[in-house]
Amino acid sequence: MRTAFGAEFDVPAGYLNTPSIGIPPAAVADAVAASVEAWRAGAHQPGDFDPLVARARESFARLVGVPADRIAIGAAVSQMLASVAAGLPDGARVLTAEGEFTSATFPFAARGARVTEVPVAELPGAVRGHDLVVVSVAQSRDGALVDLDALRAESEAAGVPVALDATQAAGWLPLDLEWADWVVAAGYKWLMSPRGCAWLAVHPRAAGRAVPVAANWYAGEDPWQATYGMPLRLAEGPRRFDVSPVWFAHAGAAVALPYLASLDLTAVRAHDVKLADTLLTRLGLPERGSAIVSLDADPAALARAGVTASVRAGRARVGFHLYNTEDDVERVVDALR
Repeated sequence: MRTAFGAEFDVPAGYLNTPSIGIPPAAVADAVAASVEAWRAGAHQPGDFDPLVARARESFARLVGVPADRIAIGAAVSQMLASVAAGLPDGARVLTAEGEFTSATFPFAARGARVTEVPVAELPGAVRGHDLVVVSVAQSRDGALVDLDALRAESEAAGVPVALDATQAAGWLPLDLEWADWVVAAGYKWLMSPRGCAWLAVHPRAAGRAVPVAANWYAGEDPWQATYGMPLRLAEGPRRFDVSPVWFAHAGAAVALPYLASLDLTAVRAHDVKLADTLLTRLGLPERGSAIVSLDADPAALARAGVTASVRAGRARVGFHLYNTEDDVERVVDALR
């Protein structure tokens, strides 16, 4: 058991796979286990989960720097971005980063949009002439960060809306994304929640440009009065994009997200990035200022050394979160000597 940032984590040494699956604080896992036990005993009522959904919704808003009344809930990034894609005109021109994670791009390609890829460092300068920019704050395959200040300036000057995927950033990187039209993130990585919870922040100016393609009872102004019969009656604000919650996922998120939102994320970033950059320095590589590191390394060698990592785009990918230590860095260095 490791203790870090005021929480306990039952995380094994060498676990550097947070970009794939985040390890929950023990209190989060306990909350999910207790909810499963209550289900097993027939002790749950559907309405019992509403306060948990609300708690996670409010904390996600704090983590990405937007008002809580802008947040819709769902289960996956692609599911939530599908509503954004549905609102695009036929033949829309969408700009994204080269090699972007496909949950961010496929909803738009499936809609028939013309998706253009450019290197992430060049993306802000390529905004003009497009109908939408969709990009991850931190790239999944290698942790590269988009220049948010430059992207904001260029998009506002050109009047081009922006959809940001914060899945690989929220939870370790301090974010102030109130300016973006849409901000989406899944909870099972750096937010250390069970898979099955995701959130979409909707700017008021963008609400009318998306279509609630997964409209359901939970998207009603009063969900419990929208369970049967017509007419269509959705919430007026971003909650019209809600998808009924995966209960046990939100049982965990209701503990994990408030915990993260209570932390000094500047300190979390400093911790995570210091470990990542230390690894790069030890390997004779330049620092990159991201919690995610992509290495031209043999994944089998890492596995033999007890390092849990992943392979993305043909390279070994590791990530450092608040429960990692310098011992994890040394384990990777020793494996690659």
